[in-house]
Amino acid sequence: MIEIKPLHHCNAVVTIHGSKSYTHRALIVSALADGKSVLINSLRSDDIERTLQGLEKFGILSFQRTDGLHVLGKGGRLEGAEGDIFVGNSGTSMRFLTALSALKNGRTLLDGNERMRERPIGDLLNGLSALGVRANSKEKKGFPPVEIESQGLKGGKARVKGEESSQYLSALLMIAPYAREDVHLEVTGQFASKPYVGITLDVMSAFGVNVENESYHSFFVRAGQRYLPQTYLIEGDASNASYFFAAAAITKGRVRVENFFTNSIQGDSSFLSILEEMGCEVIRGENWAEVRGKDLHGMEIDMNGMPDLVPTLAVTAIFAQGKTTIQNIGHLRLKESDRIQALSVELSKMGIRVEDGADWLRVEGGKAHGVEIEPNHDHRIAMSFAIAGLVVPGVKIKEEECVNKSFPDFWEKLKELYKK
Repeated sequence: MIEIKPLHHCNAVVTIHGSKSYTHRALIVSALADGKSVLINSLRSDDIERTLQGLEKFGILSFQRTDGLHVLGKGGRLEGAEGDIFVGNSGTSMRFLTALSALKNGRTLLDGNERMRERPIGDLLNGLSALGVRANSKEKKGFPPVEIESQGLKGGKARVKGEESSQYLSALLMIAPYAREDVHLEVTGQFASKPYVGITLDVMSAFGVNVENESYHSFFVRAGQRYLPQTYLIEGDASNASYFFAAAAITKGRVRVENFFTNSIQGDSSFLSILEEMGCEVIRGENWAEVRGKDLHGMEIDMNGMPDLVPTLAVTAIFAQGKTTIQNIGHLRLKESDRIQALSVELSKMGIRVEDGADWLRVEGGKAHGVEIEPNHDHRIAMSFAIAGLVVPGVKIKEEECVNKSFPDFWEKLKELYKK
């Protein structure tokens, strides 16, 4: 357990690591390219390590050098995995590696921890089945562990539900060039986390594959395309930048974040606009941004495209005048924890008035007091409430090591806010 000391003066510069979303996708397409790719500024975290371990089971080797992470792609020729693949609670690893299994001849079993077994994957399995792969749950239908039996990806047409996770679509898109036939993917229902599909398309394009995209409702990938090895620069992680922007907002201080691309297609980069609307001053550079905190006021906002920032926004809302209503976030109940419930419980413990529903959360700004925060093994809950401790005395974060999932040196970076 770690106790956060209140910050009496905030005037800091923080440099963030590479994006987890970009790193994951670049790893998958590098593994499928024929030859060596070098990923510059790639993130190294528990989730990324799970994906690297899974790739190794498919015969894809990688090694870190001073110039970046070297990935030795095999042109889509994946070896048979010896033993099962265990992904812990990395939902991205589970979905992307499950799809990758379709390109291997033979059987692959993928499993995770207890929480992972509660996170749905049925729609991805249905999509793989439609494209000519035997994809089944081993125990509870639609949930891990999953078994993939394949003689390669046939191709064809599949429908993918949009409301649970955009990663189902991203996973299918990334393997589609290696199908024997063209692949046509159609999205049904409301689209959750759409900006992440934009990241997938961006990475695929950078490695030489074209996707015909009809307004994010229909996607067409021509067979025969191949990823080309690249030296690829991974931009900073907008999700992780949000904690330091929020720190400036609630302390009425100033924080400048380096390695942050303000014109990024990462949906989470829009957090700056949210803080502006709440009352902050924001200054944008080419590869940095600075937030200067002012008096904050509540707002009403649809966060469907920025689910990972809901905890950051909810904690920021503690220090705003009035109520902040966060809508269209039902898919947060399927994350590392039920984040709507986790936020409601932990904010209430701090003395903050909170209401929630199936897909919304309302936080009323007020006087918070210190408590022990239970992150429920959720890295984003831990990091968000740590920011509250910069203002509220007595905030203690249990399971502080859970930040290793996405931001292993978060606690060291947080200390940089205390430097004069």
